[in-house]
Amino acid sequence: MTGFLASVSRVLFLCRKELLALLKDPASRVILFAPALMQSLLFGYAATFDLTHARYAVLDQSRGATSTALVSRLDGTGVFQRVGWLDSPRQVAQAIERDDALMVIGFPADFESRLAAGDAAPLQVILDGRNSSTAGLAAAYVGAIVADLNQARGLAPPVRIERRAWYNPNLESRWNILPALIAALSMLQTLLIAALSVAREREQGTFDQLLVTPLTPMQILVGKALPAMFVGLVQSTIILLVVRFWFQIPMSGSPWVMYLGLVCFTIAAVGIGLSISALSVSMQQAMLSTFLLIMPLMLLSGLLTPAGNMPRVLQIATYANPLRFGIDLVRRVYLEGAGLHEVGADFIPMLAVAAVTLPLAAWLFRHRLT
Repeated sequence: MTGFLASVSRVLFLCRKELLALLKDPASRVILFAPALMQSLLFGYAATFDLTHARYAVLDQSRGATSTALVSRLDGTGVFQRVGWLDSPRQVAQAIERDDALMVIGFPADFESRLAAGDAAPLQVILDGRNSSTAGLAAAYVGAIVADLNQARGLAPPVRIERRAWYNPNLESRWNILPALIAALSMLQTLLIAALSVAREREQGTFDQLLVTPLTPMQILVGKALPAMFVGLVQSTIILLVVRFWFQIPMSGSPWVMYLGLVCFTIAAVGIGLSISALSVSMQQAMLSTFLLIMPLMLLSGLLTPAGNMPRVLQIATYANPLRFGIDLVRRVYLEGAGLHEVGADFIPMLAVAAVTLPLAAWLFRHRLT
């Protein structure tokens, strides 16, 4: 019992030393926590695929009542902003190329006469494909408005589709992106802090002194890991509060299940960071290695594109990425209200990564040649 208490005391002293190294400088404290707040706000407002302000131009060669009614419906949505009327087809290319309009609606000269005769009338929608996501949403909006106009004219088909989206009723991309940031943004600095911890000691020449203390490699590992985990969980909490109370995205699940998942995710991230730190001989090398690793982890995480849409080889590679399962767990708990038994499968890959990287880091502390 005495030996256990002595071991815990040594680890706590090492944790205190690490926290003092991180937090003693006021500028460092700002750098640790302010970016999480700023980035969550920035992503919430800037990283959105929702169509809220789409400029369009009209080439109306028919000048009929139906084309006027359709343009009025577009203007009345609050989504589309008409930037002008075009006089000839030659102006269409200019409007798109100069980015004056995302979309051009073209009505042929016989548009009204075809409708009067009971025939199908073509409506040309020219989109700026340089922004494919926004252009696709704009086309979908126009299709819905045209279908509504057809129904009002008595031309609607007998079967009518009524859509309802679960977990995100208005299909706002912000609801999909922001909960994922609770894991993604915290990983950036958690990985960096863990990666710099041992590299900083090596560069300052104090790591060898640490190895000759009564601390075992496992105690050093725990003492280095706990401060990085603490910072990562605090950052996740800051982002969670921004998502819930600033952007007012309702949380459906249990905070306890989410934080249990975040703890496992943070342990895996710290294990990767400590392995990088143990392999690095300088802080510069640790930073470069971390930045080199972060981009693939983000791309293979499912943050913006589902992992199921990736090639099979990359899907297999994502099983070594704890961020994929951290994001999946947070999204499901936050939006779906999933319980522990429903997200239990996400814990297995994260714990597997931690089980590999943490012992590897402990072994490297002793055996890495400098």
